[in-house]
Formats: sequence, structure tokens, C-alpha cells
Amino acid sequence: MVGVSTHLPTADAQDPESHARTARLREALLAAAFTADGLLELLGAPAYAALARSETVPALRATRGDSPLETLVRLFLLQRPVEPRRAQAALPVEDCLADGWLVRDGDELRASVDVRPYGGPEGQDWWIVSDLGCAVGGAGGIRGTGEADRAELVLGVGGASTTLAGITVRRPVAKALDLGTGSGIQALHAAQHARRVTATDLNPRALRITALTLALSRAGTADLREGSLFEPVGDETYDLIVSNPPFVISPGARLTYRDGGMGGDDLCRTLVQQAAAHLNDGGYCQLLANWQHVAGEEWQDRLRSWVPRGCDAWIVQREVQDVTQYAELWLRDAGDHRADDETYAARYDAWLDEFEARKTHAIGFGWITLRKSGSNAPSITVEEWPHPVEQPLGESVVGHFDRQDYLRVTDDAALLAAHFRLADGVVQEQVGLPGAEDPEHVVLRQNRGMRRATKVDTVGAGFAGVCDGSLPAGRILDAIAQLVGEDPVLLRDRTPASIRMLVEQGFLEPVAAEG
Repeated sequence: MVGVSTHLPTADAQDPESHARTARLREALLAAAFTADGLLELLGAPAYAALARSETVPALRATRGDSPLETLVRLFLLQRPVEPRRAQAALPVEDCLADGWLVRDGDELRASVDVRPYGGPEGQDWWIVSDLGCAVGGAGGIRGTGEADRAELVLGVGGASTTLAGITVRRPVAKALDLGTGSGIQALHAAQHARRVTATDLNPRALRITALTLALSRAGTADLREGSLFEPVGDETYDLIVSNPPFVISPGARLTYRDGGMGGDDLCRTLVQQAAAHLNDGGYCQLLANWQHVAGEEWQDRLRSWVPRGCDAWIVQREVQDVTQYAELWLRDAGDHRADDETYAARYDAWLDEFEARKTHAIGFGWITLRKSGSNAPSITVEEWPHPVEQPLGESVVGHFDRQDYLRVTDDAALLAAHFRLADGVVQEQVGLPGAEDPEHVVLRQNRGMRRATKVDTVGAGFAGVCDGSLPAGRILDAIAQLVGEDPVLLRDRTPASIRMLVEQGFLEPVAAEG
């Protein structure tokens, strides 16, 4: 693999000639079907999946022909030089040389950056630009680069970036901020529903690459600003803030794209705490983060303490790793596993020394969503959910906070007078021994969104099953009480807590009374 390119291509939207050359390049990519769908069709699912693991041999075998698509895959994804005649059949070569997308390598041509096809949420054909070797597999796939080069790497599409894109609320807004833009993936998405997008990054290379991603994808523009955290935006406020920050908890700050440069999880904490001052009323801040599990401290309490005043929060821990697993993951990411044994052991020790000094025994990873509600009684939900979910989850995020608003102002009497309906995609499962007259327990399960499951008793199952919006909750409970021979007053007294739980978790939805 080739190291980080000193020179990046240009795509100046203000220069008519450069703009026209970028347009011709885009047309060539489309004509060759160098798109997410075209790539999958060419490579097949196994080779496509292997490429995401930074394994290139299957893709190389699938691109031994002379078609334009095969040439583009070799150039921009596999970083293989090609003969000029092959490049000429796939691309406007002179345009690409003029703007720096291609460079001469002896008698052959090679790409100066990775360009990865990426499918937009409404079927758009986009391309994410990143440093060589970083479109797939992460920085661990780079060979032959020095520490100075690695520190400036700009990664392309990865699991973290697509996760954040999927959970982001996609409502039309006036202003959005992509903090720590990297290769511009979040800015690309935000430009589809925000009238104005600001993208910031500490790494000036990232801002240049974001400009390339936006220009090549022809998906809007962004105000690009250099600096750390909220420094570049002063006291400006936004309706949406998204960030896939350098959240890795590491000893030092070797790699700008991943290491925050603050001690422990201080960067993520600082970002969360400062976000409220930059949110408009009703605005969302959504980010990915790592946090420490510290001896003698509940991790949930640690995260609750981060939430700024006036904000509701939904924090979901998706994964936990012990400190050895965590250190090994990021040592591999940096390519340290290829060093000699003594150097690798010294770096491993440095990670464990850092965790020991901070009394950290594990690291959590997950999503943090803030909503500026201004409430004096904020809703702060901190939960662990390692199970599969259905992306995109943006509307599920909105639904979560809507339900919190409803429950916050609805007392038990109002709850029993309210009408509910069973949410779409909820099914009931009965668990018990074969042939038994009654099930041991009943489970309600969501087939969409967070895909939650919860045990309910027979009253809860019966209540949920008949909720179609036509009757108030109290009337339904009275009918159930008559069926099971229970005192309706006692049933009304003990059931609101269960109804609240079903509403909070999205199994039941409050609706206006029919008529």
C-alpha cells in the first residue's frame, strides 16, 4: 500500500474550469457504474465483504478484466497503478491529472486518494474521499507510513460513521454542525436536510478532503472551519450538532483522527457539556463516544453527570471491552502489531499503565443524544442495549423524546383516561412447556427500531392486545378485571406503572380519542 499523499486533488466550485472537470469525472464514474450497487454486482458479496475487512485479494481476482469499472476499482479502492490506455477508457485522464486525482507513476497512472462509492439514503450515488488505504480497513491497513504521516490520516467510511449517520434525526433544519468532519460523511448527509451546514476539524487535510467529498458527490456545500471542538464556531448555535469525535481513550495523542489529546474520556465529556450552549431550543446533539468504567463508580452515574442543564438525554451503551481487548484493538488499528516484539510490548504496557493510573477496568462505547428542552425536570435515560437494532433510527430517537415529554406531563389519572394503540411491528410470544394450559410468561417484541423485548403478565398482554385507540385505558382495565375476577379499583391502582413502561419503551403509542 502507498503512504499518505502529500498533495490532495482540487475541486474548486468557484473556478468554472475546475468545476467542469469535477463534473466530467463524476459523469465518468456514473457511466462506469462505479457506485455502491455497481461495486457489489462486480465483486459479489464475499469479495465485497472481504474488502470491508481490508482483505484485497478477492477484489483483485474479481478485477482482472479491462472494463472501466474494474479499472476504477483497481485505481481508487485497491491503489494499484494501471496502464494509461486502461485509465483513458474509464476516465477523463487529462482532467484527473490537472486536478490531481491521478498522478504519474513511471509509465503508469495511480490514484492520489481513495474514492469509495457510497449510497445515499434516497438512492443517491455519492463518493467518499479519504487518504490512500483508508477507505476500507482503517489505518491498520496502511503500510510504509511514518508517524508524521499517520498523525494526519483522514479515514473514509467505517462502521462508526455509518452508525452515526443512521441514528441522526433527519428533520429539516436551518443550521447543522458537523464537529470533527473527517472525510465529510456526516456533512454530506446533513446537507440534504439543513439549509446551512458548518463542518469543522482540527486537521486541515480533513477539511480539504471533505470539500472533495461534497464536490464529487454534488450534494451541497459546507462552511469549512479549522479548529478543536466548538472553538471554530464561537458562540453560534445550531438546530443539529453531529460528531464522530476522536473518542479513543489512549496514552497520548499520536493519531489525530482517533486520539482526543485529553486525559481519559475528557474529550467526550467536554463535548457533551459544551453542546448545550451551541444548541437552539429543541435542537439535537448526537455523537458517538467512549467512556471509562472506573472502580468504585457506576458507569451510568458517570454519564449522567456529563449531561448539561436544560437538556434531556438518551445514552445507549452498545459494547463494553476490558482494557486488554481495548488496547489490542487500537494497537492493531495503528499498525503497532507489525512492530518488533519489544516495541509492541512497550506500547501495550503504556496503554495498561494509563488505565491502571485512572482505575479503569473497562471501556464502554455507545451513542449519546442530547435534546435542548429547557426543562427543570430533565429526562435522562442511560441504558445498556448490545442487541441488534434496525437502522435508520432517527425517527426512533424523535419518538423516544416525544414519549418522555408525554410521560413527564401525564399523571396516573390522565394516563388511565388516555387512549393508546399497539405500535406497528410489535408481536407477542408465549413461552412455556409444550402442552401446558397457560404460558410461563408472555413476551412483547418489537420487529423494528430498537427491537426491544419485555416480559408482561397476562393482564399486560391482554391490555396491549386490545389497544387500538378506541377505548380509554381505564375502561380496558375494568373489562379485564371482570374477565379475570379481580377488583377493578386494585387493578387500576397497580397497572399505571406497567403502562408507563410500555409507553416509554415504545410498545404503546398515545393517540387522540376517536371522534
